[in-house]
Amino acid sequence: MLNFFRQLNRRNIAQLVVDHEGKLALANLQARMLFSLTQNDIGRPIQDLEVSYRPVEIRSRIEQAHNDKHTISLRDIEWRVGETDVRYVDIQVVPLISTTGQALGCAVTFTDVTRYQRLQQALTESKRDAQTAYEELQSTVEELETTNEELQSTNEELETTNEELHSTNEELETMNEELQSTNEELSTINDELSMRTDELNTTNSFLESILGSLGSAVIVLDRKFEVERWNEQARELWGLVEDEVRGTHFLNLDIGLPVDQLRGPIRDVANGRSEDGVLQVAAINRRGRPVDVRVELSPLTRGNDVDGVILVMEAEATTKA
Repeated sequence: MLNFFRQLNRRNIAQLVVDHEGKLALANLQARMLFSLTQNDIGRPIQDLEVSYRPVEIRSRIEQAHNDKHTISLRDIEWRVGETDVRYVDIQVVPLISTTGQALGCAVTFTDVTRYQRLQQALTESKRDAQTAYEELQSTVEELETTNEELQSTNEELETTNEELHSTNEELETMNEELQSTNEELSTINDELSMRTDELNTTNSFLESILGSLGSAVIVLDRKFEVERWNEQARELWGLVEDEVRGTHFLNLDIGLPVDQLRGPIRDVANGRSEDGVLQVAAINRRGRPVDVRVELSPLTRGNDVDGVILVMEAEATTKA
């Protein structure tokens, strides 16, 4: 657990680690500053600390992640600090599991996304301003058409009309300048959004590295039972790299694993008829040696929906009589 926390601690986000007894085990500098924690708070039950219910109630999420052994993510949580300051945070509760499957606790990360929320609001307002300017410009064009009709009907008002057109052209130039300024602001916002995308990609790479560091073979299937994730331990067990199997229907793979025995349990988990399952099957690993494989199946949930199945496999060489 300590090594995992040290890896997370290199990132500029607030992190807590709660052990399996529900006590605060670790808190990095950002977390201590954000939630006014002291060294005396280490070892206290999380329920006794303000962070357990502000910015959002996390005790139930910690229990759920601990029991279900899967990550729980909360997005764009509004956090009122004081009377006027409003922040937004993304929260992830990640269960910490040993290589033997023992639950060690949960890591809770708080990522401040206030800047991105405000950028999104600014983008919406800029789009609305651009739409208003366009409507005003369209209205001005219609007025110009009416003015041209009036010019054709009377020569006596020509000089006055020309003065009105000159004034209108000045307004159009002003509008064009405003539109140019709006376009520059939109370009800046797009650059910020691109930076956020890069940061999210970095986060995804970080999560991939965590998946690769697990001691068990992990395979993630989507709703169609096609392979989404295939970690390094799965490659070591079955001899195929992730690029070879991604997008392939898992039940059609010929890897020495008796997938027919897994068909029913996988469908039960994917369809919500079973929350998880454990079974033992005899297989042949990539070296052609018989192994006993313990397969744990868990639902991959996004929100309240089951979006796939997670398979965690541990293999032991078959002992011959």
